[in-house]
Amino acid sequence: MTFVHRVAADSRYLLLSFPLALISFSLIVTGLAFGLGSMVAFIGLPALAATALVARRFADVERAALPGVLDAPMERPDYAEAPVSAGWFRRVMNPLASGQAVMDLLHAIIAFPVAVVGFVVTVTWWAGAIAGLMSPLYAWFLADLTDSQSLPSLLGLGDSPVLAVVFNMAAGALFAVTALPVLRGAALTKAAIAQALLTRPSYPQRTMTTRTPATGLY
Repeated sequence: MTFVHRVAADSRYLLLSFPLALISFSLIVTGLAFGLGSMVAFIGLPALAATALVARRFADVERAALPGVLDAPMERPDYAEAPVSAGWFRRVMNPLASGQAVMDLLHAIIAFPVAVVGFVVTVTWWAGAIAGLMSPLYAWFLADLTDSQSLPSLLGLGDSPVLAVVFNMAAGALFAVTALPVLRGAALTKAAIAQALLTRPSYPQRTMTTRTPATGLY
């Protein structure tokens, strides 16, 4: 994968993870609070089961995005199915019957702060790179509109508009050059948490070979 494709894939993953994590976190925390708070009532358990089902759907979305970041196939854990002869209550509570439900709920809570950090890092690096490299197009216009001092002048390097443009472009180039390791690290951190909580190892399938006895004259 080329530099541009890698940065684009990691940026897309980090930017889209924030709204998904925000919605997931809000729904899961609300569902858990409501379900646990009304545990003594009949509605508490079905509310927890519905929350686990919602967490499973968000986990499926996360699992679908992982191969693009980790460059490896991800296996979906097995979820227990309700028996054919199960009654309506057993079917309603079935999302809680699988141990993976706890991992899905835990991921919805843990992934939110990680997604926030990844989103902020991504926006900061893209804004720094674009604003810095494009500074020759707008720096002169802003210098005539405002009386604020540029960063080079604050550092005692001079108050020349040319120096300010060169400084901004150098900062933008630094953001652009370091975008790959920084965004890659942020994407791998979030993806590693999701992989540990939401997937199981993918083993290559082995084909059974039958060995025929050798024949010959002795």
